[in-house]
Amino acid sequence: MESQERLTQIERKARSRQRIQNTIVYIFLAFWAVMVLFPFYWMILTSVKDYGAYNSEYIPRFYTLSPTLSNYLNVFTGVDLARYLLNTLIFTVVTTGAMLLVIVLSAYAFARISFPGRDLLFGAFLALMMIPNELVIITNYATITGWNLKNSFPGLILPSITSVFYIYLLRENFAQVPDQLYYAAKVDGTSDLKYLFKVMIPICRPTIITVTILKVIECWNSYVWPRLITDDKAYFLVSNGIQEIRENGLGRENIPAMMAAVVVISIPLIVLFLIFHKKIMAGVSQGGTKG
Repeated sequence: MESQERLTQIERKARSRQRIQNTIVYIFLAFWAVMVLFPFYWMILTSVKDYGAYNSEYIPRFYTLSPTLSNYLNVFTGVDLARYLLNTLIFTVVTTGAMLLVIVLSAYAFARISFPGRDLLFGAFLALMMIPNELVIITNYATITGWNLKNSFPGLILPSITSVFYIYLLRENFAQVPDQLYYAAKVDGTSDLKYLFKVMIPICRPTIITVTILKVIECWNSYVWPRLITDDKAYFLVSNGIQEIRENGLGRENIPAMMAAVVVISIPLIVLFLIFHKKIMAGVSQGGTKG
């Protein structure tokens, strides 16, 4: 009887200790969530504040009693933001599609096709990741301007149609597919290209989806290269558009209008992530798992 009571007391203490630990964890997670989400809240809040009301706030307020959507209208009338969004959409879709074609074929060749010097070539290819990005940008700029492709979509797109990291990630994923499937397909007379599209791509779809989404985000947020290679407004992306709003559109001090533009630009990526965040995690997990 005494032993049973002692066990009951131990269980109660264990449950109490577990509740305390869970409470601490939840408080920490809630605090961290507030820290992460607060910039988004502040961005949206500022975007619906009137310009005059915003400037009259000597102490920033965490709410507004008179929200307005005039800032969103101003960013489309003050600068050609709709054109910048269209340019960014074209740049993102074409670049992502071209990159997928390049990296899928490259990863398949490194993973499944045997040719002399394959491993040595792949090692040299990986060594390109060690080169600082600044040097690559300088080389790309000299090449694109030498080809007279400045202020053009090809000039924007060409330097971004491949990625050593994505080829490596997809190659490792392709290498996990059992060799028996490949040998069986070759016995049946299946070509390498047909095997790639009928077997490899469906099996590795999560990783390919992940790479696609990450590339879309990368293209949408691209800033340095578009700023270097374009000075014609006809080819400005949204990254250029934000700077245009600040410098020549609505003024450097019109923070509410700039925040409205940032909200408009961010919405597609936020929606994309919310829809596909599980596939992103599944693709990264699959790409990094052996066997």
